[in-house]
Amino acid sequence: MNTLVTPRSNLSHLFSAPVIVAALGYFVDIYDLLLFGIVRLPSLASLGLSEAEISLTGASILNWQMTGLLIGGILWGILGDKKGRLSVLFGSIITYSLANIACGFVQDPTTYKLLRFVAGVGLAGELGAGITLVSEILPKHLRAIGTSLVAGIGLLGAIVGYFTVEFFAWRNAYFIGGGLGISLLLLRIGVFESGIFEGVKSQKHIAKGNFFALFTNKDRFFRYLKCIGIGLPTWFVIGILATFSNEFGKALGITEPIKPGLSIMWCYVGLSVGDFLSGFLSHWLESRKKAVFFMMSFTLLCSGIFLYTGIKNASTLYTVATLLGFGIGYWAMFVTIGAEQFGTNLRATAATTVPNMVRGMVVVMTTLFATFKGSFSVIDSGALVGLICFVLGFYSILTIPETHGRDLDFLEK
Repeated sequence: MNTLVTPRSNLSHLFSAPVIVAALGYFVDIYDLLLFGIVRLPSLASLGLSEAEISLTGASILNWQMTGLLIGGILWGILGDKKGRLSVLFGSIITYSLANIACGFVQDPTTYKLLRFVAGVGLAGELGAGITLVSEILPKHLRAIGTSLVAGIGLLGAIVGYFTVEFFAWRNAYFIGGGLGISLLLLRIGVFESGIFEGVKSQKHIAKGNFFALFTNKDRFFRYLKCIGIGLPTWFVIGILATFSNEFGKALGITEPIKPGLSIMWCYVGLSVGDFLSGFLSHWLESRKKAVFFMMSFTLLCSGIFLYTGIKNASTLYTVATLLGFGIGYWAMFVTIGAEQFGTNLRATAATTVPNMVRGMVVVMTTLFATFKGSFSVIDSGALVGLICFVLGFYSILTIPETHGRDLDFLEK
């Protein structure tokens, strides 16, 4: 196995402008992406909704945002392969920054839904383009560590988002998020494009960014589906267990009110640590698959603890939420696997759509959760949704090709 000792000259690649800017960009992306989950209760309450209406409307707004991520992932992914990784980084941040500023002025749920949809479209481009760019500019032996640094630093945006809401009104939190995004544009001026992309950009005969090409070849299609399947447990934890932790808390008999925003924050504390360490674990094991398998298994264990060990107080629930976050800290590896599975002419399309397909599946998860609650308890309904996600997740990681150490300078025919 590899050691973690890397020549200092090589380590300098990890602190290059593209890596730093991708990490800060993802920081702002996560802040804005999770902000609605954090302000869901106070923002909807201030619009005059009852507790029952908040639950239904909150799920609907989240679904609109996730649908925007799904559509935006396709749009930005195609643009990333046709026009370049940087074009996506610039365009996406303008879109979601303006949408988040507009959310600070919202006065009714319908407008709120539309603006979160637009924000979702914008947010869809950041991670995939950033991971693709970093994956292509870093030496292959540093790729896992580099993408983990991007995700580990970026995910701290959830923590900042939570404390921003604690100290500022929810409308101001949206203004701050939009302002951070606009400010970030200034840092991106000196970032250079991927050399691998530049090598194929001028070759007009090569089809680039053809989203439908992911479905026209059986092997490519199943690789794509498995990339999505690997990520499903991550958003089961975030989109179901953490987002609806107030409902799980009541079902568990916890007398203290559970704050979903606080659950999400603690989940992302763990996620940030897990994402940072997952790159080193993959590097040490010389395997993306083994690293993800181990962390997914830990997540399954913690999900069982969350749902079925009879948690009786808020502090224990938040502790388990942190452990769950650590378990899904393979998010960086999951997105890196998505980038490494496909050739340069489809890499941004795949790497950008895959995580957003997973995020978009939250719509299905929340719908199933609501449907199951008609026949089962809240606890069992959550468990049933989780069972589906974990079965697909384990099958996908066990059967997808290994990509550790793969040379990314190749094309999809």
